[in-house]
Amino acid sequence: MDVKVGPHWYRNSDGTIEIEGLPQIELITRKPGGPLRINFAIFDSIGKLHAKLEGSSFVINEQAAYELVKSEGRVLIRKTESHKPVLDLQLKEEGRIEISAGEFYTLKGHLLTITPQEWTVEKMQGKEGESDMKGKAVALAS
Repeated sequence: MDVKVGPHWYRNSDGTIEIEGLPQIELITRKPGGPLRINFAIFDSIGKLHAKLEGSSFVINEQAAYELVKSEGRVLIRKTESHKPVLDLQLKEEGRIEISAGEFYTLKGHLLTITPQEWTVEKMQGKEGESDMKGKAVALAS
């Protein structure tokens, strides 16, 4: 599966995104045209689990702090009060997935920010480019 995080393409991944060495996002498509399913854990700045998605549905959502907006080929998770995107994913042609925006904490309590120009977490950043994952997980800030 090809996954674009911000401006960087991760080709031939297994659909898992590891952040700081730990799996936090799992992307699933049964066929190139979709539907797109996501498993995702949302933490706070001290690493406490606040929300969890399984199969693109919330199984945990403390105090209804997050909302899920799904449409054909798109999954948007945003904060309920501010509508600020936590994670914005789109399924593109040929089964490619693009994560164009997001801001959430890792299990280690570090803020990950995704923009079209870069992704950043701690002192690590990803800029425009491509990486061949050779069937393994996408590793951000490993």
